[in-house]
Amino acid sequence: MFEPFPGNYVWNLQVNLALACGGNHGEIDVACRPLHEAAARGEDAGTALLFDSWIAVADQVAKNAAADEAAGRRLSAGTKYGRASGYYLSAERMQARDYAPRWEAYDKGLALFRKYVDLRGLHVEFVEIPYEGSSYPALFMHDGSGTPRPTLVSCNGLDSMKEQVLMNGSGLANLERGMNTLFIDQPGTGEALRRRGLTAIFDTERWATPAWEYLAQRSDVDSSRIGMFGLSLGGYYAPRAAANEPRFALCAVMGANHRWGERQKERLASEGENPVPHYWDHVMWVWGQPTMDEFMAYIPSVTLDGQIEKLRMPFLITHGVNDRQIPVENAHRSYEQAVNSRKRELRIFTAEDFEVEHCGADNGTVMRDFIADWCAETFAEMQS
Repeated sequence: MFEPFPGNYVWNLQVNLALACGGNHGEIDVACRPLHEAAARGEDAGTALLFDSWIAVADQVAKNAAADEAAGRRLSAGTKYGRASGYYLSAERMQARDYAPRWEAYDKGLALFRKYVDLRGLHVEFVEIPYEGSSYPALFMHDGSGTPRPTLVSCNGLDSMKEQVLMNGSGLANLERGMNTLFIDQPGTGEALRRRGLTAIFDTERWATPAWEYLAQRSDVDSSRIGMFGLSLGGYYAPRAAANEPRFALCAVMGANHRWGERQKERLASEGENPVPHYWDHVMWVWGQPTMDEFMAYIPSVTLDGQIEKLRMPFLITHGVNDRQIPVENAHRSYEQAVNSRKRELRIFTAEDFEVEHCGADNGTVMRDFIADWCAETFAEMQS
């Protein structure tokens, strides 16, 4: 993994994710250069300084985009707006929930993402998925032809959001292989958490079934070929949902997460590598648990033991051999328990793949493309 901040995994992860989502190395270098001394003080201590530095770069990139737009250079403006959006969202993601400036950054990130979609002419629809008397937002990326195509529901992990997952190239990779993608901010993530107050639940089929039903009524979706995909904590969310919603035609994960609840007990004991600063406050927010005691009492339910055996559809598990957040044992455990899947595959990525970290954060293309290939090939087999 590219590590500009020696010994600070959380900050290094942020840089790698921003690059994977289309960030420019020169702009990110400018954002990072003032932060080396602060980074050495630990992942939590300097996050406000990190925020200020990244926001300054985002502001300038957005200003440059506006100049392009005023000159009628729509494509150039759209590209820059996309990068600026990514920087705003990346900086926001790193802050504690009570850090007030994060909310303006989040709003700017979403607004500029819409400009990116518009000016680049992307076939992306902003849609709402009904959910238990409310709804959560999603992005439906398609080719604009109206032809029924196989489609993936893409759910987030603990701290990712739909815009970031789309911008990492997953939507384009799927389109190139004949698939639509519904990128969702399911409860506990993105807009669902930040703007709707919808928190995560262990029984994820409750929000996944409405996503399947939304897609099944669209004329540009082949309802017999709707798959479920998840990354990071989505390595729990997606298989749990598919195990209990058999209408999904396949399930694929970027990073297994078989026993996330038990992993939290290990983290509490050892303070291992975390995805965000202020980690424990963040997970209590995500899961809607007001105290650590209540959070630790809830999380034993977040396990795939007793669930994976229900999966009968094709199931792909990918994992990096050097994943510092979720041990590779999780991938083997999910594979070993998926005894009823009619096509199960486990792919561990190694140094030869140049992608060994959590969800391929050190590269960003290899797992993504492998999963897209596998899903397209598996959907094609369903027609033969």
